Amino acid sequence: MTPLVLTFPDFDPIAVEIFGLKIHWYAIMYLLAFGMAYGLMRRRLNHEPYRSITKPERWSPTDIEEILLVSIVGVIVGGRLGYCLFYNPAYYFQNPLEIFKVWDGGMSFHGGAIGVVLGLAWHAWRKKRPFLQVADFLVPAVPIGLAAGRFGNFINGELWGRQAPESLPWAMIFPTGGDIPRHPSQLYQMLLEGVLLFVLLWFYARKPRYRGQVAGAFLFGYGVFRFIAEFWREPDAHLGILGLGLSMGQWLSIPMILIGAGLWIWARQRGIDDREDAVDNPGDNSDGEPTVDGPSDEASDASPTLNDKATEPGDHPQGG
Repeated sequence: MTPLVLTFPDFDPIAVEIFGLKIHWYAIMYLLAFGMAYGLMRRRLNHEPYRSITKPERWSPTDIEEILLVSIVGVIVGGRLGYCLFYNPAYYFQNPLEIFKVWDGGMSFHGGAIGVVLGLAWHAWRKKRPFLQVADFLVPAVPIGLAAGRFGNFINGELWGRQAPESLPWAMIFPTGGDIPRHPSQLYQMLLEGVLLFVLLWFYARKPRYRGQVAGAFLFGYGVFRFIAEFWREPDAHLGILGLGLSMGQWLSIPMILIGAGLWIWARQRGIDDREDAVDNPGDNSDGEPTVDGPSDEASDASPTLNDKATEPGDHPQGG
């Protein structure tokens, strides 16, 4: 009996052609990702602490538009440069003009993340806001965009997985992956780094957290899920498996895991609550959540009332 192996759907990478202009599915996925991020950030304006912040000014849709703009630039520029430097530096040093051929493919999440960090730092400096306050605002909206990007990889038939046993019901043969069944690792990453991480992070960020904890949770969560998914993803042919049997994606994820865990712990120890009614010692809950009394932000437009005597925001060290 011949085992059942799925054949990759013959998607046309070009979604639509208008007057000679070819629009690729991958570009549509990017647009969808940024569109969903914008909608989710609009929701974040109603979450604490952003609903209560008034200094140096209130958070508004204008902040979202600027954050989205710097994020788009950071993803494209950082993602492309990161791919060139992390995955094939020798080739691009010899052929520097190839760096600009983004349409030929080759983007790195880790490079894009660095680009977004730089963009957020510029926005925070310009708006005179703490960097980690800005980062905490954005990151819950990121994973769902990553899910769209991974689905774009699947449509393109790229970044496929390692060889899978033919008994695997969803093993798939990709056009550029030879005649062997493979893991559809793009879909694994879509579900892990995208959908699952989004659900976990969104619900985590819905409650008041100390400044920097949401960003730390994102870095840790993405690093862990990416590290796991890499066990099924085929490494780049020119790199293969590196030291300790790990891929480049896994080696780049390890610093994210360590930095994310360290940032979360550091943020909890500092205990900075960005709400204007923050107290000197908001409490030491086991989940790192500032202690509050009163209605949740879902039930009332008023800021939650804290247990202890309120202090001015200036009584806490600002930074991040």
